[in-house]
This record gives sequence, structure tokens and C-alpha cells, in this order.
Amino acid sequence: MLSPPATAPVDDWTTDYDIFDPEYVKDPTPVWKDLREGCPMARTDRRGIRSWLPTKYADVQALAKIVPELSSKDPLVVTLPPDMDVVDNSSGLNAPPISADPPEQIWTRRMILPAFAPRAVEAHREFTEDLCNRLIDGFIDDGRCDAAVDYAQQIPPRVIAHMLGFDPNKADDFTEWVRGVLELGLADPKIRVKYRDIIQNFLITEVTSRAKEPRDDYLSELLAMDIPEMKGREIQVVVGIANLLLIAGIDTTWSSIGSALYHFGTHPDDRRRLAADDALFPTALEEMLRYYSPVTMARMAQEDVPFGDIVIRDGEKVLMNFPGANHDEDAFEDADKVLIDRTRNRHIAFGSGIHRCAGSNLARLEMDVSVRTWFARIPEFEVSNPDAVTWAGGQVRGPRKLPMRF
Repeated sequence: MLSPPATAPVDDWTTDYDIFDPEYVKDPTPVWKDLREGCPMARTDRRGIRSWLPTKYADVQALAKIVPELSSKDPLVVTLPPDMDVVDNSSGLNAPPISADPPEQIWTRRMILPAFAPRAVEAHREFTEDLCNRLIDGFIDDGRCDAAVDYAQQIPPRVIAHMLGFDPNKADDFTEWVRGVLELGLADPKIRVKYRDIIQNFLITEVTSRAKEPRDDYLSELLAMDIPEMKGREIQVVVGIANLLLIAGIDTTWSSIGSALYHFGTHPDDRRRLAADDALFPTALEEMLRYYSPVTMARMAQEDVPFGDIVIRDGEKVLMNFPGANHDEDAFEDADKVLIDRTRNRHIAFGSGIHRCAGSNLARLEMDVSVRTWFARIPEFEVSNPDAVTWAGGQVRGPRKLPMRF
């Protein structure tokens, strides 16, 4: 039986789900709820490969522990055609540790963890605060802006550029490149390969430059590490890590920032409550991460993997549906409600298992600074036209157009 075209309407979400369906991208929670009650492990044969979509918190947690039988070497939700997949068999995302299995995952993760420890990321707070204030200065007198394009999208690429020692004037390029890989490129392989290669070539040039003439930046620090497994391929490894930081550290975080501003711009009671009580920020931001979790990752079976009543066959994919898991009523009371004072909140917006996001502390800092600064400068605001809000979906879900007035 032939699989349906990638763009065909969904007749049965249990056997033909589509995470790119426009209504699903706009609001996937009803689909998750129906699947959870009737078929918690949906499947599809769209886009050239069978994949599975878990919707239960416990199932996602369990699947994350099946390593390396469910491999991370192909972590994007859409696999490139075989004739276009030429980058270390990683479908264009050679980005350890997220695209690596043990033992490589272990030592590359250890390389980056110190730079993302809580005390280390605090060093970026002042830069981020200054950046957020300068961005707001640019539109506050207008009384309106696109909170996604003019604010949320501008923050992570500049923070990452600052951290890695890149030219800050290339931040807009980074945004275009990352969207080309993680958003537009998921629907068009040619776009994905184009921007994959642009990123790779840029990073090879930057890392090679640091190898010849070290600077006072993080790329040079990575190259100087005494890691036995890295000997003889320092540039290759550091290019891969920089690829991860650039791709995974930009779209995911701006989507979280934008989703938080969308929520408070469409829920005036929550906005007023948060504006009046700074003490609510920690729980409110964690609730934003839970409810609007942006990231879905993929794993590919390296052998037949029995799981409950199904068998994930060798070569099939599992989409690690962290957003859906975070809406499971078995794990969260009133899971489909936003409770900005929710104290019991063991969400997995940053993933689970050995691949839990190593950069979560930096992402939290950027989100905390950006939303706090917005509220300090613009405590009264609303989405001016909810129908004009657009969302990206698939690998990373978040608002791309967010008209705001204040």
C-alpha cells in the first residue's frame, strides 16, 4: 500500500499523523488528547519513512532510555533522501552530543557542560539585559511591534554570537540559516541542504581560524581542551559542537520567548497578575516551558525494538514528543490549563535521558531576562490581531509573526 502524499489531509491521526498539518501546528493539544485516550503511539508513513508519535509522559521517558537501540544519529524529524544525506550519516545535523550515541555522546557532552553550568551562564546576563533593553528602545515609542521578529528572534542569535566569538552583525544571517535547516528545510530538502552547507562552511572557516590563531572565546577554549578521543580531529569535533550550539541554541529559545509573550498578550489576567508580582516569574516561566514546549526530537531504530504492544522496526523513527508528554493528565494536574503558580512541574521541555538539553541553563537565563525586561518596560500589552499570529511547527514550534500593541 502506498503512503499518502506528505501534504494530503489527515483522515486518521492514529495511523497517518502529520505534525506539519496546519491545524496541528496552530494547536496540537486536541490531537494529543484524542491520541492519548485511544492510541497513545500513533504512526505514519509520510515523508518516506515510518515514524511513531508517543503522547504519554511515561512512554516518552521510557523511550528516551532505550539507547543506543534508538539512536540519536538522525535527530531531525524528517530524514533527508539517501542521495542528499552525505554528512556523517546524520541527515545534515552533525552536532554532537545531540547527534551522537555513547561513547562519543558522553565525552562531547562533558566538553560543553562546564560552559553551561548555572554560574557560567550568569556571565551572559549583563550582555542579555543590555541587548533586550536596546531592542525595546527601538520600538517602544511606536506603541506596537512584531514581538517575534523585532524581539524574540533577535535575542538568542546575538547571545550565541557573543558566546562563540562570532561577528554580532551576522545575527540576522544566523536566524535565516537556522530557519533554513529546522523550519523551511524540513519541507524542502534542497533548502535544508543549502543552509546546512552554508552553516558548515562558515563554522569550518571560524574554527580553522581559531586553530591557527586562538582568541579569547569559547571556540578557542574548546579547541584547547585535552580530550584523548578528540586528538587528530579537533577541528571536526569543534565544528560539530558549534553547529549544535548555533542550531539548537537559537530557534528553540526564541520560540520559547515568543510563546511566553504570546500567552501573556492573549491572557490579560495572567499578564496583570505577573506584572504585579515579581515572585511569580520562576513558576510562570517554567509553566510557559511546559505548556508551550517547543522541541520535538527524533530517534532512529538500529534494530527491531519491542515497546508495549508495538514493534519499532529497524530503520523506523520515533519522534520524541516532549511537548505532548507535557500535556499528559497522568503527569500534570489540569495539564491543558496554564497555571502560572504551578509548583509541581516536572516538565521535560528540555528533553529526557542522556540527551537532555545541556544548554538549558542558558536558555532559561535568556528567557528570564527577556520576559522580565519586557514586563519592566512594557507591563501593559496585548496581541493586536490574534488571527495574524503565525506559527512554525515540526521540529520546533513557536510564533513567527506576533503583532503586539502597548
